[in-house]
Amino acid sequence: MGGLYGDGIIGLKAAFERDWVEAMRGEVGELFQEALKRPGGAVGRGPKRYYVEIHPERISGFLELVSHPWVVAVSQAVLGPDYKIVEIGFDVPGPGAVNQPWHRDFPAPEETLTGRRLNSLAFNLTLVDVRPEMGPFEVAPGTQWDYAPEFEHGMFPPKSFYPRFESLAQQKMPQMGDISARSALTIHRGTANLSDQSRPVLVLGVDAPGARNDERHDFQVTTEFLDSLPTGVREHLIYREVEKLEPIVQGHTIEGLMMGEA
Repeated sequence: MGGLYGDGIIGLKAAFERDWVEAMRGEVGELFQEALKRPGGAVGRGPKRYYVEIHPERISGFLELVSHPWVVAVSQAVLGPDYKIVEIGFDVPGPGAVNQPWHRDFPAPEETLTGRRLNSLAFNLTLVDVRPEMGPFEVAPGTQWDYAPEFEHGMFPPKSFYPRFESLAQQKMPQMGDISARSALTIHRGTANLSDQSRPVLVLGVDAPGARNDERHDFQVTTEFLDSLPTGVREHLIYREVEKLEPIVQGHTIEGLMMGEA
């Protein structure tokens, strides 16, 4: 609670075995290539940078991820015992990705602006050992509470605000097996990937009841997969039950990221 209401981001080192993470990286690589071939399968987050929302049953580690004791404990502490999982996907900043503009992932809700309450979290699991030249994630701690009418679309602060964010900025260098939790409202950006390697990150989105971020996503599960999940996991999902998985057309486009930082 102190970390997420303070800096806006916390982490746990070596939460998962490296072999497990390597398996997830292989699956994400296959899903990414598949998504690139399908219209609407991947959405741009800037030059050479993509996001793909996926079906939970197409990533073999879904159950291990959502039932990890740290993920559960953080979700319960910050979002309450009835927290809901609304999204799973991955970010892929490839070689040649440029600095993103400073931003938050969606406008701050009223619960945060006036109620001073966080009602959603994003868990990030790196699938590679991050090095400085790979375009690490950069965050300005404490800025989840920032608000000004000058924010374009409630998400993009004007460039006149950048010196403050740059004075606060921390670059994160997680290693395979590490996981973080953050408020998606904390001002952040992906930095330029100067390496010859992509930096894929698995993303899990979790809401407090009523946060309604599920409306930005299409969290599909088949009846067979749903029946295979423990009751304690099923009750924390907001989903659309289908007999056969349907292609996901990526819906959460962030237009302001498409050109990168000017």
